[in-house]
Amino acid sequence: MSLGTEAARNLATTTKSVPQMQGITSRWLLRLLPWVQLSGGTYRVNRRLTHTLGDGRVEFFTTGAEVRVIPAELGELPLLRGFEDAEVLRTLADRFVQREFVPGDALVEVGQPADQVVLVAHGKAERVHPGEYGEPVVLGVLAGGGYFGDQALAAPEAGQWDFTVRAVTACTVLTLQRQDFLDALERSPQLRTHVEAFRTAAGRPHNEHGESAIELASGHVGEPSLPGVFADYEPSPREYGLSVAQTVLRVHTRVADLYNEPMNQLEQQLRLTIEALRERQEHEMVNNREFGLLHNADLGQRIHSRSGPPTPDDLDDLLATVWKDPGFLLAHPRTIAAIAREFNRRGVYPDSVDVGGHAVPAWRGVPLFPCNKIPITETGISSVLLMRTGEESQGVVGLHRTGIPDEYQPSLSVRFMGISDQAIMSYLVSAYYSAAVLVPDALGILENVEVGH
Repeated sequence: MSLGTEAARNLATTTKSVPQMQGITSRWLLRLLPWVQLSGGTYRVNRRLTHTLGDGRVEFFTTGAEVRVIPAELGELPLLRGFEDAEVLRTLADRFVQREFVPGDALVEVGQPADQVVLVAHGKAERVHPGEYGEPVVLGVLAGGGYFGDQALAAPEAGQWDFTVRAVTACTVLTLQRQDFLDALERSPQLRTHVEAFRTAAGRPHNEHGESAIELASGHVGEPSLPGVFADYEPSPREYGLSVAQTVLRVHTRVADLYNEPMNQLEQQLRLTIEALRERQEHEMVNNREFGLLHNADLGQRIHSRSGPPTPDDLDDLLATVWKDPGFLLAHPRTIAAIAREFNRRGVYPDSVDVGGHAVPAWRGVPLFPCNKIPITETGISSVLLMRTGEESQGVVGLHRTGIPDEYQPSLSVRFMGISDQAIMSYLVSAYYSAAVLVPDALGILENVEVGH
């Protein structure tokens, strides 16, 4: 039996429709971060730039995903040891190019032209040499601060690599081409004199007192100089601006006429639009290459899991990176499951803490919250974040701006854009946000965590 026209109309006016969508998460990061009002155009963070000279390792500073070598740290290269012309070192530092490699990639290969110096800013790589019977022989491991190829710059002619360097983990390296170095050499008499002295000393490896060629070339003879710690402000203070995520909500006027609940239906559609926008906001605050947390952790605050799966020892190492008032841990739900498996396998049972009525697992009293925005690679590798929060604690803060025109929620506006000829109502929905890490030890990351098994 079919309904009459009047009965169908009555049913349509009395039935309540509530649109739903999948993909809405708890968004703990947005809920836990303290939000700082950004009234002006930018939020400036002045940091002290501290580095150690004489320890044999090159140090870097980062701006988001961008990595740059500290010019004075080029003095760690044997070729430039003892060279102190700051302007020339700054010119050379600016010529380095950042490159990214995934596990298994070759940074250089045996037989290729040795025409560059390579600085390993982050990650691990193996230097291997083809053995007598073709089997590779591992000559050593290069980690953050390591380098190779500086001898290629000093040689009168470019040679060939007699080894291969292959990435063991994801690697970030900086490379300086031989031609760029030769250009700087041609313009700087001081650098030419220094390099000539190095080449001359390299021709006589040791003198009668056992002093090495590098010592002779750099002027460091006799007792070795102890490493010195130098502090200064970063050359360009970090300035954070607000990012914006926008979408357009389009609703046909027929929807309002059909259900006779114009405000209810519009509010429900708007609610789902805002939910999707907030999901995007949290994704950007984790993954954005300029201000996302995964890219803004200091290189010294990134550690690798010891054996692959996340163990209690790994979490203890992570806690040691943010040892002053750690606020919370953040991991993908699959990573949390992998942590639970490793804990169960070892007979370790972590506590839980109450957060707003939720029983949240914790390690050493630090709660562990899920965040599905932290990526997992195709090979099952992910990361765990640990942070201290708040301006007073010099931690991680969220940035937003309230009091904007057409504000619907804090730092989120909904602006009516009109009705088209096809009777489509349009609303522009905009969210303004960013994140800032005030000091390096406010954020630590446990990387290369295996969650696949």
